[in-house]
Amino acid sequence: MHELVATPFGDRRLILRPGSTKAVRISHARFGELRTMASTASSVPQWLIEPVRTQWQLDLTGRHINDVILLREAGPYEFSRATWEINLGCDLDCVMCYLGKKRFEGLDMNGKRKLLAVMRDAGVIWLQITGGEPLIDPDFPESYQLAHELGMQVEVLSNGSRLHKDHVLDLLRSYPPTKLTLSLYGATADTYEAVTRRRGAFGRFRAGLHGAVAAGLNLDLSLIIVRRNAHEAEAMRDWARQLGVPFREYANISPTIHGSAEPLPQQSPEYLTHRQPFTGCPAGVAFFHADPFGRASICKVGREPNIDLIAEGVEGLARLGGIAESLMLRTGGCSGCKLSSTCRVCRPMAKILQEAEAPLRNYCRHGER
Repeated sequence: MHELVATPFGDRRLILRPGSTKAVRISHARFGELRTMASTASSVPQWLIEPVRTQWQLDLTGRHINDVILLREAGPYEFSRATWEINLGCDLDCVMCYLGKKRFEGLDMNGKRKLLAVMRDAGVIWLQITGGEPLIDPDFPESYQLAHELGMQVEVLSNGSRLHKDHVLDLLRSYPPTKLTLSLYGATADTYEAVTRRRGAFGRFRAGLHGAVAAGLNLDLSLIIVRRNAHEAEAMRDWARQLGVPFREYANISPTIHGSAEPLPQQSPEYLTHRQPFTGCPAGVAFFHADPFGRASICKVGREPNIDLIAEGVEGLARLGGIAESLMLRTGGCSGCKLSSTCRVCRPMAKILQEAEAPLRNYCRHGER
């Protein structure tokens, strides 16, 4: 198994280490030199040994390039990042869940292998695996390991309910994620289980969280603040600080992916934040989203139109930029708006908020008047 990845990233050339957020930048000429040396089974060149030692305390002296470095090639487009919903099933039933009906369905393992190969060929370097709950998918271990073997830097978004299991922690120790982001729903069992609607969920999460900290995994906490746990917001922050784990807070709840409003009443009004004006994003241009069936869309909000990557392969992604442009136009419900230049959400998000008949103040500048 490789210890480093040499990869194009836009107009840059990087050396990455699986499980690390750091990088070593090299020139195009040096990258070409590595490719040539790899074809002749040469040792790691001296010019790379010292930067790698400095960045990761890894000594490559006398080691062969092909034993330690995986060389990635550029994809035909500009995609370097992707998210993948490996499934939409979940072992929790959170009151604010945006998935609606959490159906456990999608590609079989053969299909998952094909999808990951397409992502690799498209040039994806950073892959975020999410769900539903990814760790409950029986194909997660093989899929996760394969993504590593293909040279991707993998982030996992999880509720942490399976982290207490030895085989899950062993997998993540062996193939450390670039980041493991865990959602936190409360600081006590009563509150956590009122939000997740699962008895015993808090104990499983706590055991998994502390196990991940002890394993030295690169953790990040998402503090999900809703009506039922807002009174424990500071206690959740304190827990994260005591563990020395960075955290972010999320209180602006979205409608379901089907455009229905069930999650919206769970928002805690005092924690709602005003988003900055939307000025664009890389969705559909340098980033794409894949659902459990391998259908690529610009993001998890703008799910249609989409492209069947299993049927069309990498070539299908050539259409995604045009889809992004059509979805991001400030039209389809907001035509003629004089405040559209300072709108706080993208057009796909505004669309599902409109379909859910969300309060105007949640997404539109007119709601502030």
